[in-house]
Amino acid sequence: MTSQVKSTGNMHGDDDYFDRLFSYFQSQLTEPVIEMVPLQRSVVLLKTNHNQFIIKGYQSNRRLKLQEAFTATLKKEGFFNTYKFFDSPAKEQLFFEDTYFGCIEYISPNKTSFTFYKQKDRREGLELLEQFHQTTASFEARYRRLLSKADLIEKWKERMMLFSNNLPFLRYFMNEPFISDMMSWASWSIKGMEANSQYFEKEPYVILHGDVAHHNFLRDKKGKLHLIDFDLISIGPKALDYLQYANRILPYIDWSLEKLRTYKPFRKYLKDKAFLYALAYPADIFREWNRLVREQSYSDQHKLQQVMDLSIGQFYARKKFITQLRSILD
Repeated sequence: MTSQVKSTGNMHGDDDYFDRLFSYFQSQLTEPVIEMVPLQRSVVLLKTNHNQFIIKGYQSNRRLKLQEAFTATLKKEGFFNTYKFFDSPAKEQLFFEDTYFGCIEYISPNKTSFTFYKQKDRREGLELLEQFHQTTASFEARYRRLLSKADLIEKWKERMMLFSNNLPFLRYFMNEPFISDMMSWASWSIKGMEANSQYFEKEPYVILHGDVAHHNFLRDKKGKLHLIDFDLISIGPKALDYLQYANRILPYIDWSLEKLRTYKPFRKYLKDKAFLYALAYPADIFREWNRLVREQSYSDQHKLQQVMDLSIGQFYARKKFITQLRSILD
């Protein structure tokens, strides 16, 4: 078979980079590379005559070694629903254009992918997240010097400030009444979280995943669900991961507190003021607009439409939800 690079369809601007990267891997790996499929900027699927594996890039060798150690610890402590790192078939440490590359087990995906659209998947994802927290609680103390402590309030303050700085540009896409409400929701949420900040110190600490988006839950060919991508792990109360999970699934359950309560892990959290205040923060809206501006991808009509749907398409359902939160808390 002729060696080749296959594009995923959205990487055309990086063609030169991937051509260089492919040539580098061909020169460094002891097994002939027959195909390379770019998945993200620094993540590729490599296929040789005998194997296929994921090659992922990290900004420093320390970050790579931390990921290798963490996934190995997960397996050792009994969490098997994820990938493992292994020694790459390379002559030496893979290092290309200021990036260190690690070799990750390839998990063959199921034809039916995980999605928050399905209640079955939402519940199974929660169960897997619970298992992850139970496992990391047993060894988080060993990682306290290696990982930062999660500070959600400061993180969201910074995100709000960046969104505010981007407003002169964002006003070309959204009318003022929408923007004013979003900023009001965020301010009210942060103020309430700060007034009840002790809540986030009540729970024992675990290692948080930090990015419980649907694409970080991977179902393999046999139907087993895996949790992947630990780039944003930190130390903190598991409530922070559950808060993020709640924010991710609310659009799929009609922005309903009642439906959120049907998921067992949320029942106790929905009794706490800080968690309820945090649910009002438009984290997804701010995140996606800030990213759109940072990456200057607003000319991409598909990406722009996705962010507009998130911001405006769901606006009134979200506003009704936040009004309900206010009636409970104010």
